[in-house]
Amino acid sequence: MTVEQNVLQQSNSQKHQQTFLNQLREITGINDTQVLQQALKDSNGNLELAVAFLTAKNAKIPQPEETTYYQTALPGNDRYISVGSQADTNVIDLTGDDKDDLQRAIALSLEESNRAFRETGITDEEQAISRVLEASIAENKASLKRTHPEVWSDSPNPYDRKRQDNCPVGLKNVGNTCWFSAVIQSLFNLLEFRRLVLNYSPPASAQDLPRNQKEHRNLPFMRELRYLFALLVGSKRKYVDPSRAVEILKDAFKSNDSQQQDVSEFTHKLLDWLEDAFQIKAEEEQDGEKPKNPMVELFYGRFLAVGVLEGKKFENTEMFGQYPLQVNGFKDLHECLEAAMIEGEIESLHSENSGKSGQEHWFTELPPVLTFELSRFEFNQALGRPEKIHNKLEFPPILYLDRYMHKNREITRIKRDEIKRLKEYLTVLQQRLERYLSYGSGPKRFPLVDVLQYALEFASSKPVCTSPIEDLNASALPCGTLLTQVIPSTTEQGPSTDTQSTSPAQRSVIHKPFTQSRIPPDLPMHPAPRHITEEELSVLEGCLHRWRTEVENDTRDLQESISRIQRTIELMYTDKSMVQVPYRLHAVLVHEGQANAGHYWAYIYDSYQRRWMKYNDISVTKSTWEELERDSFGGYRNASAYCLMYVNDKEPFLIQEEFNKETGHVLVGIDTLPPDLKDYVKEDNKRFEKELEEWDVQVAQKAQQEKALTSQPPKVPVPSTAQGGEPEYLEQPSRADASKQLKEDSVRAITKAFAEQEDKSSETIMLSAIKLEYARLLKLAQEDTSPECDYRLHHAIVYFIQNQAPKKIIERTLLEQFADHNLSFDERCRNIMKVAQAKIEMIKSDEINTEEYARWHQEYRNFRETTVCLMVGLELFQKKSYMEALLYLIYAYHKNKELSSKGLYRGHDEELISHYRRECLLKLNEYAAAQFESGDDQEVNNGLVIMNELIVPCLPLLLVDETEEKDIIAVEDMRNRWCSYLGQEMEPHLQEKLTDFLPKLLDCSTEIKGFSEPPKLPSYSTHELCEQFARIMLSLSRTPADGR
Repeated sequence: MTVEQNVLQQSNSQKHQQTFLNQLREITGINDTQVLQQALKDSNGNLELAVAFLTAKNAKIPQPEETTYYQTALPGNDRYISVGSQADTNVIDLTGDDKDDLQRAIALSLEESNRAFRETGITDEEQAISRVLEASIAENKASLKRTHPEVWSDSPNPYDRKRQDNCPVGLKNVGNTCWFSAVIQSLFNLLEFRRLVLNYSPPASAQDLPRNQKEHRNLPFMRELRYLFALLVGSKRKYVDPSRAVEILKDAFKSNDSQQQDVSEFTHKLLDWLEDAFQIKAEEEQDGEKPKNPMVELFYGRFLAVGVLEGKKFENTEMFGQYPLQVNGFKDLHECLEAAMIEGEIESLHSENSGKSGQEHWFTELPPVLTFELSRFEFNQALGRPEKIHNKLEFPPILYLDRYMHKNREITRIKRDEIKRLKEYLTVLQQRLERYLSYGSGPKRFPLVDVLQYALEFASSKPVCTSPIEDLNASALPCGTLLTQVIPSTTEQGPSTDTQSTSPAQRSVIHKPFTQSRIPPDLPMHPAPRHITEEELSVLEGCLHRWRTEVENDTRDLQESISRIQRTIELMYTDKSMVQVPYRLHAVLVHEGQANAGHYWAYIYDSYQRRWMKYNDISVTKSTWEELERDSFGGYRNASAYCLMYVNDKEPFLIQEEFNKETGHVLVGIDTLPPDLKDYVKEDNKRFEKELEEWDVQVAQKAQQEKALTSQPPKVPVPSTAQGGEPEYLEQPSRADASKQLKEDSVRAITKAFAEQEDKSSETIMLSAIKLEYARLLKLAQEDTSPECDYRLHHAIVYFIQNQAPKKIIERTLLEQFADHNLSFDERCRNIMKVAQAKIEMIKSDEINTEEYARWHQEYRNFRETTVCLMVGLELFQKKSYMEALLYLIYAYHKNKELSSKGLYRGHDEELISHYRRECLLKLNEYAAAQFESGDDQEVNNGLVIMNELIVPCLPLLLVDETEEKDIIAVEDMRNRWCSYLGQEMEPHLQEKLTDFLPKLLDCSTEIKGFSEPPKLPSYSTHELCEQFARIMLSLSRTPADGR
C-alpha cells in the first residue's frame, strides 16, 4: 500500500490512538512523544494508568537509552502522521490534593471519550471544536439580550458599515471567534485556496441525502464557506457575519462545555474537513484513475526520517501538515527548525557500532503552503495549568529551506559539522572576552582596561603628605581650631576621650557634600598616593600604559574574531546552491494574552500592493513589517506569533489572479465568482443598498423638517425679540439669570456710548454701543489667559472671534443682544431695543445664511455642554467617585474631540481630558481587581460588573489612536493585572469566572460606533459656569493627579 493511500484511508483505530496520545499530552503537559509512547506501552494501553504513571511525583522519566524509539520511526512503519495536531483542549485540573477525585475524573473523561467515539465515530478533537463553537454562538446570542446600559452603541447609520473602495472585507466576531476570523482570512487570501473553495460543487450522489456522518457535516459547511468567501470577495459591506458557517460547525456535534478555541487545532481540523469534502468529490470524478485531493497537494508534504535504533539503521517516509516547532530556548526560526529536524544522538547515525538512538528529518517534498505551528504554551506541573511562553523568536520574510532538503543532505551535514566546530571555538573566545570585560574576584566586576586606567589615574594624581582627615581639617576649621580636639589623627595619636567630641558646634565643621554648598579649595578631587618617588611613578606609569594597551589590543582582537566567526556562521547557507527553495511569508497569526485566554488577529501580505495588512475581526487596516515585528516576535508585552504560513515563492499559481479568456483582462471582485455565488452576493448587496436608501430618506426628511423650522420668521435659530432675544444656550438655569448678564453688558455699553456721542439719536447710540461691546469682547478674545480664566465661557462672541466666525454671524449675534426685551426698563434702552429689532427684521434671507448661523450657535452650545461635562467629571474624580466620573469624562472627551477637529480653539485641552479619562479607568480597574482578589462572591461579582459594564466597553477608546502611547500602555497595564491571576492559585469558581471574563478584556477589536444617551447635566448661569470652571482648574493645578 502506498503512502498516499495510507494518508487518505486511515483507520478509525489509528485516529483513536492519536487522540489518546493528544489527551495524554494535554493532561500531563509532557510533549515528548517517546515518553508518552513508553507510558502507553507500560500501561498496556490503559490511559488512566498511563496518566497516573506520568503524573506521579516519584515517576522516573525514561532515559533515551532505556526507551524504545517512537513507533513512527520504526523501519517499515510507513504511515501518515498528523504533525501539528494540537492536544485536546480539555485540561484536567491536577492541582487538587484528592488523588481519588483525580483518578475518578480521568477515568470518567476517558470512559466518556471512548464511548462517544464508539457510538459516533467522532474524536475528542472534533467534540472540542463543537464545544467552543457552541459557546461562541451562545455568547453572541446572550449579548443581544443584555439589558444593562452600554456606554457605546453601534451607529444606526449604514454608511458606517459600507465598504470603502476595494478595501478588504472584515469578519464580525460572533463571540470568542477571533481565532476563526484569523484563520479564515489567512486562507481566503491564498488565491488558489479561494478558487478551490468558490468553485467547489458537491458530488451528485450526496446532493439529495448525505450518505454518512462526514457528508452530513462537511457538505453543508462547504456550502456556507463558499457563501462566506463570496461575500468577502464582492460584498459592499465593510464586514460580514460568519454566524451561518459557525452554526454549521456547531451543529455538527453537541456539547455543553465552553472555552476559547486554539488556532492551530482549529486550522488542523478545518483542513481535515476540507480534505474530506474534496476527497468525496475526487472519488466521484476519478474515472478509474487514482484520485487527487487538492487539499492534500496544497497543504501536505513528506519528509524522510533517517535514524538509528539500538544500533540498527532505518529510513522511513512520512507525511506532515502543520509542522510543530518548539519556541523555548531558541532565538530564531532556523534554530527551531534545526532542533526539530534532529533528534537524539546524531553522531550515532554515522557510526556502525552504536547502541544509541537518534534520527534526522529531511524534507523530500514540500507543500506549496507550509504552515509552522509555534508551541508557545507549556504545561506547568507545579501549578497544574498551561502557561504561555513569551520569549522572543525572530522569523524572516523569505525563508530558504534548502538546508533541510533530502537532496542536500550530504552538504548540509558538512556545514552543520563546520558550524558546530565554529560555535565551540566561538564559546571559548566569548569566555576569554568575558574575563577581560568582567575582571575581578568579588561580586562587582569591571572591564580590565578600565581597572588599569583607574590605577593609572590614581598613580598620576598629585601626591599629598597628610591624611584625608587632616587635609579636611586644615581647610574647614575656622580660627585655627584643631580637628584633633574632635577627631584625633590616626597617624599621630590614639583615640580621644574628650567629652566634647559630640558637640553639635564641633560636628558641624565636617564637610558634608550633600548639604554644604562649597568644597574647600585645596581639597583633592580624587584620592592620591601619599608617598611616591618620580622613579617609582615613571616605572608604574610605563607598566600601566603598556598593560592597558595590551589589554585593549587583546579585547579588540577577541571582538573582531567573534564577529568574523558569527558572520561566517550567518553566511554558511547563503551560497547559490542553498538559496534555491525560497518560501515567502504569507500570513502571521498573532495571539495576545495568556494560555487560558486571549485574542487572535492576523497579518497577511498583499503581494499586489506589496504591503502588509492587519486583519483584526471587523477591522482591516494597512500595516508595516515593523508593526508585525513588534506584535509577532514576542518578548514585547503579551503578543506573539502562534502560527506562520509560508508559500512557495516559485509557485505563482498560489497568488495569481484570474484572467478573462476572451479579453485577457484581470477578473476582479464579483466577476471572479461562479454564477450561483454571483447571484447570492448581488442579492445581499441589494439588501444593503436598500438599507442605505432608507437611511437617505430618513436623513432627507429630517433635513426638510429642520429647514422648515429655520425658515419660519418667528422661529429662527435665535428667538425673536417678542420672546426674548438671547440664544438657547444662555438659558441656564433660567432666562432671567442668563439675560441678566447680557443686560448688564448691554446697559454698560449704551451708557458709555451715550456719554461719548454728541448725536443722541437712538440709531447712533445703538451703533456706538455695538462697536464698544465688540471692542470689549475682541480684547477679551485676544488676551493670553491662564487655563482657569476662559473668556469663551463669558460670551459667544469671544468664541466666534477666536474661531474666525464670519462677520455676518458676529454682527447678527450682537444685534440680538441689543434687541433683547429685557432692555425695556427705561425709555433710552427701550428705543435702542426697538432700533435693533427693526434692524433684524430688515435683514434679508440672502444676506445671512440662517443654517450657518444656527450651526455656529449649536457649536457654542456644544462647547458649553462639553465644559459642564468636563467640570462635573473632574469634580467627581477629585471626590474619588470614579464610576460616576467616568461617563462624564468619556462624553467630554468625545464631544471635545469633535470640536477640536474643526479648529484649535473650539474645544479644551485634549491632553488634560485624556489624562483624567485614563486615570479614572486605571483607578476603577485597580478597585475591581481588589474586589476580585477578596474572594467574596458579592465583591467578586461587583468587580466583574465594573469591568464588563464600564471598563471593557471603554478600552477601544484608548486603542483607537495608536499614537497615544500613554493610553496603549494603560490598556496593557490593565490587561496584565488580570492576566497575572492566571498563574496564581484560586478557587475553581473564581478560575471559571476569570477564564470567562479575560477574552472580553483582551478582545478590544470592537469598532467604536457612537455614544448612547449622554449623562444628565446640571444647569449653570454664565457667571456660575465661569466661577465653577475657574475653581476646578485652580484645584487641579494645586493637586495634580498622577502623571500630570
